[in-house]
Amino acid sequence: MSMDKKIEDKRWIKPKHLKIILPAIALIIVVLLIVFRDTTSTFKVEKDKITIDKVFKGPFMDFIRVTGVVEPISIVSLEALEEGRVEKILIEEGSLVKKGDLILTLRNENLNMSFTDGKSSYAYLTNEMNNQLIEVKQQEIANKQELLALDNDIIDKQRKLDKTSRLYAKGGVSEEEYLVLKSSYETALKNRTLKQQKMVLDGQLRDNKRSQIELKMLMVKQQLENMNVKAPVSGQLGTLDVEIGKSITKGQQIGKINVLTSYKISALIDEHYIDRIRKGLTADFERETDTFRLEVIKVYPQVNNGQFKVDFRFTSVLPKNIRTGQSYNISLQLGETQQAVQVPRGGFFQSSGGQWVFVLSSDGSYALKRTIKIGKQNPQNYEVLEGLTPGEKIITSSYDIFGNNDKITFK
Repeated sequence: MSMDKKIEDKRWIKPKHLKIILPAIALIIVVLLIVFRDTTSTFKVEKDKITIDKVFKGPFMDFIRVTGVVEPISIVSLEALEEGRVEKILIEEGSLVKKGDLILTLRNENLNMSFTDGKSSYAYLTNEMNNQLIEVKQQEIANKQELLALDNDIIDKQRKLDKTSRLYAKGGVSEEEYLVLKSSYETALKNRTLKQQKMVLDGQLRDNKRSQIELKMLMVKQQLENMNVKAPVSGQLGTLDVEIGKSITKGQQIGKINVLTSYKISALIDEHYIDRIRKGLTADFERETDTFRLEVIKVYPQVNNGQFKVDFRFTSVLPKNIRTGQSYNISLQLGETQQAVQVPRGGFFQSSGGQWVFVLSSDGSYALKRTIKIGKQNPQNYEVLEGLTPGEKIITSSYDIFGNNDKITFK
C-alpha cells in the first residue's frame, strides 16, 4: 500500500491572507485620497464673462488725472461798512465793475438822525468850522494891532531912554529918572515877547480845536459815505446776496468780486494722494490741438468728504476765451517715469484692495489666488512691487462674484 504525498502550497499570498490584505489596501487608498485631495475652494465662471490681462514691464508714468475748474486769480469779498437796510441796487450780479463803482446804497434812520441832531450833525460841525476860521482871522488882526501898539511903545521908550542916557552921562538927569526909563523900556520888550508866546499858544489851541472838528467831520462824512457800498477792486460782480429792504449788519459779507486780471484752476483730489502733492509740481491739459502747462501753487490741508483742494497757476499762455467755471481734465505729474512691473487697472483692486489677485495657470485652465504688493498707480496701470512676474496673466475684472473662493475654473 502506497502512501499519498503531501503537496506543499508555495504561493506567497494565500487565500487566507487576501482577507486581510485587500481591506488594508482599500483603507490605504482611501487615506491617500483624503490626504492628497484638492481642498481648494473653487468657483466656476465663463471665461468670456471676465477680463484677463498680461503682467508686463515697461516705463511707468507717475501721474494722476484730476478735473480742474477755472476760477479768478483772486476773489475779493464785498462787505457792508455800516449797518442799514438796502435802499437801492445799482449793479446786478455778473456785471463788470471798476474800482469805486457804486453797487448799492443803504439807509440807517438812527445814523441819519444822529447826524442831524445837535452837535453830531455835519451841518453843525461845518458851521463851527466856519466860525473857527472867522475867529482865527479876527484874532490874527487883533494880535497884529496889539503887536503894532507894543512896537510903537517900545520905539517911544527906546527914544526916550537914549535921550535920557546922554543926559545922565552929562549929569543932566538923576540916576533915578534914568533907571525908571530903562526899566520901563525893558518891561516893554518882555511884554512883547510874552505876547508873542501867548499868540503861539493860542494858535496851537485853535489848531487843535480845528483838528478835532475836522476829525469829527471826517468821521461823520465817512459814516455817511459808508452807506454807499462801492467796488473795492475792478472785476466782475460774481455774487450779490441782497434785496431791497433787506437788513445788513456791519461787516456782513454781501457779495464777491472776481478779479479777472488772470485765472487759476482749482481741483479736488482724493485724500490718498495728500502726502504726495506739494507746491511746484507740474501739470498740463490739452484743448483742441494746444497743450497748456500748469504748476501747483497751493495745497489746502483740509480734507472734506475724502478730498482735498489744490490750486494751479498757468505757466504758459492762457487758453483763448477762458471763462470762470470751465472744467479741464488735468494730468498732474507726481514723479519721474521709471521702469516697473505693471498690470492694467481694473475692478479687481476695489475687490481685493490690491493685496491679492487671481493668477492664471500656465495652460490657462484655472486661476489661483496669490498675494501681491501694489505700489504707485496712474490712470492706466498699477505698479507691482511683489508677487508677479512679466508674462503672467491675471484676472483684472471685479472679484465680487467670486466670493471667498481661492480657485477659479473656467467653463
